[in-house]
Amino acid sequence: MIVEHVSLIDFRNYAVADVALAPGPNLFVGRNGQGKTNLAEAIAYVATLGSHRVSGDQPLVRAGADAAILRVRVAYGERRIQLEAQLNRQGANRARVNGADVRPSELPRYAQVVIFAPEDLGIVRGDPSSRRRFADQLLVQRSPRMAAVIADYERVLKQRGALLKSARARGIRGEALSTLDVWDDKLVTLGSALIDARESLASELARPLAEAYAAIAGDDHQPSALWNLSIRGADPEDGIDATGESIEGATAELFRRALAARRSAELERGMNLVGPHRDDLLLQIRGLPVKGYASHGESWSVALALRLASAELLRAESRAGDPVLILDDVFAELDTERRARLSHLTSGYEQVIVTAAVEDDVPDSLRSRTVRIEAGRIIHDERSSAPSADVHA
Repeated sequence: MIVEHVSLIDFRNYAVADVALAPGPNLFVGRNGQGKTNLAEAIAYVATLGSHRVSGDQPLVRAGADAAILRVRVAYGERRIQLEAQLNRQGANRARVNGADVRPSELPRYAQVVIFAPEDLGIVRGDPSSRRRFADQLLVQRSPRMAAVIADYERVLKQRGALLKSARARGIRGEALSTLDVWDDKLVTLGSALIDARESLASELARPLAEAYAAIAGDDHQPSALWNLSIRGADPEDGIDATGESIEGATAELFRRALAARRSAELERGMNLVGPHRDDLLLQIRGLPVKGYASHGESWSVALALRLASAELLRAESRAGDPVLILDDVFAELDTERRARLSHLTSGYEQVIVTAAVEDDVPDSLRSRTVRIEAGRIIHDERSSAPSADVHA
């Protein structure tokens, strides 16, 4: 897959932006704050329906605007597809494919993007929500129907949480809140589907994660990723790890048992305490948690390996070519050896988009087409025959 053109209206700091891209490496160079990352974020959004920097859509809409519009033209050989997302401050977002209205959840069917960014360090060092977001965005790319499952789960979770909060305020305890059973059923159905999908993903990531880590770090530290599940007694959000004991039973049945066991606590605290929203992806090297034990370099290697493993999964499954790789200001964070290794690992993809504040941070192999961003204007490097284009910030 190739991204040929990006057009933005009222997205982040752009009032208007139009950028043409080419196959192979595309390097955007400019001082910090010029909007390089915003362009990368827009491309990734149509593939993941989310940002790698923030958890919601509101920050993506330019200050003072009611909506942001993203248009991304992608190519699969001779086939061209125009993807459009409209992010509204109020009301539901909208989407179009080749001018026809579709549900936003349909967009990832037509675009696959893997983005590497400094924020990726938060996946391994941050709180559980960052790891859940990483996994769920990859799930959506591999199976776009999961976008609807995740959205429905979050909707049910919110409604059930409001009921628990109301019950707590009214002093309801024990089994007195019979209406909770209806929401339990919906929560179990949607949550079980999400839990199963996440565990399957972790299993499939095992081999490419180990291979990518060894290629980046030059060492075999036996990286692993497994889910710490609240339905098995863990509560990562409260700092409680699972016992490690195997509990027999299907996911839905375990979910129901956990809800029954925690009902009194949920009513007492007025919040949802069981489900995939409380789970954590436990990342380890050498049998120890990356968070708290790994060095800075090791943490970066794990973060990069997760992204490379994601790209390899998408690449293996796709009939439409490679996913687009975006390396957003990553090379400034890496030492010389890791820069060279990452450049080698990504150079074989059909299209790689790189952003950098300092051109010399980027290996030569990824500088075949350089585009400079200066004072809101895009100036193409003399090595590129493409015409110039303007970005109005």
